Amino acid sequence: MPAPPARYDPAVRTILGLVVAGLLLVTACSAKSDTALPDGPALLKRSAEAMRTVKTVAFTIETKDKPAVPVRHAEGSLTREGDAKGTLQIEIAGLQEIEFVLVGDKVYFKGPTGGFQTMTRQQLMALYNPSAVLTGVPDLLSTAKDVQTQAEEKVGDAAAYRVTAALSQQVLATLVPGVQQGVTGTLWIDKATSRLLKLDLPLTGGSVAVTLGDYDAPVTIAPPAS
Repeated sequence: MPAPPARYDPAVRTILGLVVAGLLLVTACSAKSDTALPDGPALLKRSAEAMRTVKTVAFTIETKDKPAVPVRHAEGSLTREGDAKGTLQIEIAGLQEIEFVLVGDKVYFKGPTGGFQTMTRQQLMALYNPSAVLTGVPDLLSTAKDVQTQAEEKVGDAAAYRVTAALSQQVLATLVPGVQQGVTGTLWIDKATSRLLKLDLPLTGGSVAVTLGDYDAPVTIAPPAS
């Protein structure tokens, strides 16, 4: 014969009800705080400030399909002072691959064959300014419009906020020469440091992705050996 159902004192039932309600409230508050995203304009403002303090950075610029820009690929390291080293693929009467070292006002460069030649920094600027990856990013972030934080997600091993923003053509062109349009780009901002990790730009004919990393790592940039 089954045991009769247990009877609870009304006071006990009231206490149990309060405990359950309290647990539900705590759970709801926790879920809300876990999914809350930072304000977009404030996030980019913090990122612009963080980028102004960067001493060194490694960068990669990669195009997908055929956007109307001459730079197809670039990667390297640069310093706050404007020195840089790396490789560059650029469309000039066909695809040209160039290794470069930029020290002070002098640029050392060479193609797939032969040794290094030299040009001035000003001559290089007519083709590509690698130092703009650092100097131009704070301006890009601080002039962005219609900023919206969309989600939190990983970029490599780093937790980041994914943000969309309307970006100025004039500022973009300093980072990626040849950009002829303002775009709504997607940016990934490091959650811990507020630094820019990645920038994706949809352009006519394709897209350009800029990836930044190895912030403030030691970098030695010196003229190549003769």
